[in-house]
Amino acid sequence: MEYALGIDLGGTNVKAIAVTNGARVLAEISLPTGGAESTKWKAAVRRAKGEIETRTGHPPLWIGVVAPGLPARDQRSIAFLPGRLPGLEGLDWQDFFAFERAVPVLNDAQAALLGEVWLGAARDSHNTVLLTLGTGVGGAAQVDGRLLRGHLGRAGHLGHISLNPAGARDIVRTPGSLEDAIGDCTVALRTGGRFSSTAELVAACVRGDSYARRVWHESIRALAAAIASLINVLDPQTIIIGGGIAKCGATLFVPLRRQLARFEWRPGGARVRLAPAELGDRAGAFGSAWHAMNFHG
Repeated sequence: MEYALGIDLGGTNVKAIAVTNGARVLAEISLPTGGAESTKWKAAVRRAKGEIETRTGHPPLWIGVVAPGLPARDQRSIAFLPGRLPGLEGLDWQDFFAFERAVPVLNDAQAALLGEVWLGAARDSHNTVLLTLGTGVGGAAQVDGRLLRGHLGRAGHLGHISLNPAGARDIVRTPGSLEDAIGDCTVALRTGGRFSSTAELVAACVRGDSYARRVWHESIRALAAAIASLINVLDPQTIIIGGGIAKCGATLFVPLRRQLARFEWRPGGARVRLAPAELGDRAGAFGSAWHAMNFHG
């Protein structure tokens, strides 16, 4: 049976999924890579591909790859990822696999968005925004059915939009960014050291800690303001919220929807659908498989 192999390479694990164009999963595997500083990731990728081929009984017809960093314009490699996964920058994946077809490369958020549009929370949506809320804030956008990449491949770094021009600069020099307003990376700073993670902050909020509730709701108001801004710029049908912070469930989504009701421009009463991601850590592999099957580069 013909299938696409979606490979999601991260700093800790490589996930691989064999999936048909009818969305039937034939096999999947996850293997450790040895860490973001290790050179063992190449062997892990080759082993994952080999295991999938053994389980399916034949090689894939298409291969797609997800990796951190900025993909090259031709999507054959990752053009920019300093200091992690040695040997990844500039690696041509078609050459790496000695594969007869092009092996297109996406970054993790781009691939997750495509996965959610194909099989997850944004099925059949043609204008979609994904925000991944975790240690940092990532994202991707689909406009009129096309993944938004931009001139250098930077499009979709939604965590680095500015909410406060007088704020401190984040890791890409954006002042007062969304990432700094809600990312797990700044919880200690935002709480004066009282909490070290979003999970701790939300747990205290649920217990009724008034200070935790104030900080959490300030963060959600910032997120709602950012989402309202993205709605005005990109006019999506659906906004998907993924990442670890999205697992807070109603503690996140109830106040977020309340704030959006204040901030969102709703012509004729139309409102954007806000939904939690559905595919979890498989989204990137599914998205890369779909992209490979539909790639015409």
